[in-house]
Amino acid sequence: MKMIGSRWLRIIGVAALTVVVIVGSAVSWRLLDRDPEISAPDVVPSLELVARGEYLARAADCAACHNAPGGEPFAGGLPFKLPFGTIYSTNITSDRETGIGTWSDDDFVRALHRGIAKDGTHLYPAFPYTSYSGISRDDAVAIKAYIFTLPAVHKAPPPDRLSFPFNQRWTMAFWNLAFLNAHRFRNAPGLSAEENRGAYLATVLGHCGECHTPRNIAFAMDSSRQFAGAMLQGWHAYNITPDDASGIGGWSNQQLSDYLKTGHSDGRGSAAGPMGEAVANSLQYLTPTDVAALVSYLRKVKPLSSEPTNPAAVSVIKGAFADEPGPQDQNNTLGERIFAGNCAGCHLWNGQGRQTHYAALAGGRTVSDPDGTNLVQVLLGGADLRTVHPGVVMPSFGKGFSDAELAAVSNYVIGRFGGQVGRVSPEKLHQDRSNQP
Repeated sequence: MKMIGSRWLRIIGVAALTVVVIVGSAVSWRLLDRDPEISAPDVVPSLELVARGEYLARAADCAACHNAPGGEPFAGGLPFKLPFGTIYSTNITSDRETGIGTWSDDDFVRALHRGIAKDGTHLYPAFPYTSYSGISRDDAVAIKAYIFTLPAVHKAPPPDRLSFPFNQRWTMAFWNLAFLNAHRFRNAPGLSAEENRGAYLATVLGHCGECHTPRNIAFAMDSSRQFAGAMLQGWHAYNITPDDASGIGGWSNQQLSDYLKTGHSDGRGSAAGPMGEAVANSLQYLTPTDVAALVSYLRKVKPLSSEPTNPAAVSVIKGAFADEPGPQDQNNTLGERIFAGNCAGCHLWNGQGRQTHYAALAGGRTVSDPDGTNLVQVLLGGADLRTVHPGVVMPSFGKGFSDAELAAVSNYVIGRFGGQVGRVSPEKLHQDRSNQP
């Protein structure tokens, strides 16, 4: 018995040693497999550098996270509600006490590349440093030069509210070892110069994957499902791979360019929510050359299938081109009545929109999703694209209608203009309403 016990102890010891060696080797490899950080004196900003930094800051959509509603530009304080608590974006103005006014170029670059602040604390990957790690040092320094020309705002964000152990920032060091690809962007040999520029804009500066790529159990992007669509803050960031059925494979280059630049594409719908903000804060400012590069790169992404189905693949869109409600609408009289009294005036019965094509419903992804994920968000919170196109704003209907009424009109719109059987329930409306800011 002693000999058997001793043998098992030796086996367990060898196994444990093997695990330690494997884990240690993996950690050592991750520590070595990274691009070195080049330290250099702070650059003296020139007008040219600042102008370039302004363009890059917009391409990187810094405003999306660091501009809180009603707050000063880049002063932070925007809440991010996560399953394990709430965190707030930081103040990145040049204020020396509550912002980053004391940060050197090296400090700023390290935050973008490694997710580590000046004082050595780890940032949470809600700040997309896993994408920004690919930014060149020259581009990072240019962004900092621009930010430091803006007014310094003395404002500290609210403290994060995270449960244990997620409130332990030091644990992010281990998360980074597992998931941070700490390399600068490298041109892919198989892509053209235009396509590589698009890849840099999409995967690094524009960090499209942070919204459009599903997350794994550790909340890191699932690289095997790049751009296949994901849920974010109650919104569905749709599939933007070239898949014909559920992605953008059926979109023309002009439709993609229009959507990116203006937030609307005829026959494809209008942007709202986080995508609307991306157009308003970032994409509308890109040069035509960069928009074309983005489109070229998205054509090269691996096609992946997902839901919901692209409305262009729906064989019949019930009543979408009728000027009056049809017989198929009679099974949802409450939804039809609400649409007639509150929606048809702008959207029209044929879904083409009256005052502006931004109000078109027919053909849009939002109305072809049976779950009505984004449709419900628009009804509750409205949509505002006035910074892109004057007058384009849809008011919120959240306070004027009950959960049952909004569920009924959602299902009516999905059936009439999306050709789908809507499955929006009053319970879903109540849950989404309670999560509204």
